[in-house]
Amino acid sequence: MRHILVTNAKGGCGKSTIATSLAAYFASEGYATALVDCDPQASALTWLEQRPEDYAPVTGVPGFESGLRTVPRSAEYVVIDSPAGSHGKHLTELVRKAETIIVPVLPSPIDIAAAGRFVAELLDIAKVADKRAKAALVANRVRENTLIFEELDEVLSRLKVPYVASFREAQNYIRAYQKGLGIHELPPYLAWPDWEQWDPLIEWLDSRRSQPRAS
Repeated sequence: MRHILVTNAKGGCGKSTIATSLAAYFASEGYATALVDCDPQASALTWLEQRPEDYAPVTGVPGFESGLRTVPRSAEYVVIDSPAGSHGKHLTELVRKAETIIVPVLPSPIDIAAAGRFVAELLDIAKVADKRAKAALVANRVRENTLIFEELDEVLSRLKVPYVASFREAQNYIRAYQKGLGIHELPPYLAWPDWEQWDPLIEWLDSRRSQPRAS
């Protein structure tokens, strides 16, 4: 069972969007997949309520501690959607449950400044420092050829966590969420540019680089 945590202390950075698309991707690939929604707003579970019955099933699990205890043992992938404001002990507890961590960051001055602080806190957690959990950064909702994206791109490239992908700002993510689908489940004529942007993240997740160091 592999646990993938999508987290950032900054709210509104697209954690639920990425978590739901990840869960849908693994499910569509034939893996038994669970989605743990730790956010009080329950955005991930709301997405799941809209999921059509004829698509690959995703098991929704509310809560954090209680939720992780009730994840089916048959689950091969567990995607954890974390709440905003995860710091200190709460962040350490979230990381303690994960082998892989994805940190989405938006192209705004506030988010860029917060990213450096959050990554520093993440790297200070023993499990990450000892490489028993691997983390990666994703630029989210970007508009290419803008000054703010250039700034975000430069800052993320300098941080001591791999910067593996950037996702454009697109209506496809809204379309997918409203239908209970992942970005990979939209028709190719609509979503092929987004699929291409997801390829580096999927490749990283499939590689040893995203796997914890053997104890």
